[in-house]
Amino acid sequence: MGFYSRYILPPLIDCACSTKPIMKQREKVVPHAEGRVLEVGCGSGTNFGLYDSSKVSQVFALEPDAQMIKKAQKRADAAEGLNIEFMEAGGEAVPLEDNSVDTVVFTFTMCTIPPIDAALAEARRVLKPGGKLLYSEHGGAPDEGVLKWQRRLEPIQKTLAGGCHLTRVPPRMLEHNGFTVTAGETMYLPGTPKVLGFAYWGQAVVS
Repeated sequence: MGFYSRYILPPLIDCACSTKPIMKQREKVVPHAEGRVLEVGCGSGTNFGLYDSSKVSQVFALEPDAQMIKKAQKRADAAEGLNIEFMEAGGEAVPLEDNSVDTVVFTFTMCTIPPIDAALAEARRVLKPGGKLLYSEHGGAPDEGVLKWQRRLEPIQKTLAGGCHLTRVPPRMLEHNGFTVTAGETMYLPGTPKVLGFAYWGQAVVS
């Protein structure tokens, strides 16, 4: 791991993923989590304060970056009434049994996980029958002019932002990997460049 990836990138990602528009998007989905929850890519624990501890019995906080887990531990300690267990692993290899969680949460991670199909297959595997997947992401815009610039800038974005893609479309990826989106919304985030700010959020179940 190079100097940039180890010392520069984590605080940059933490800052970018906790801006006011992004936090508003997180607030739209995270409080709907319930039961045993798998959060894929917890990062520095930005979501921990948004879980409803009266509905959530446990959060399995999955994160492949040990430095991020260290940051997240502080927020976990401050999250009263929430039982959080950290798992240092990627979304493509979730160390949980089949049919073991009630909710899977993806927030601004589908854009970055390299083997996204494998990660969604794992999410489908660990969800209990009747369980749900909550997502809040950014991705490919519906306007061709914006999408054209997203395609042009994506190689730079991937290099500077830890592999973050600009053109992935979360509902399409979910449906391709055995999920049905039961509630989904989109919008351009206020105060955000359009190439970075087309947002998707909602809920999906196993098809």
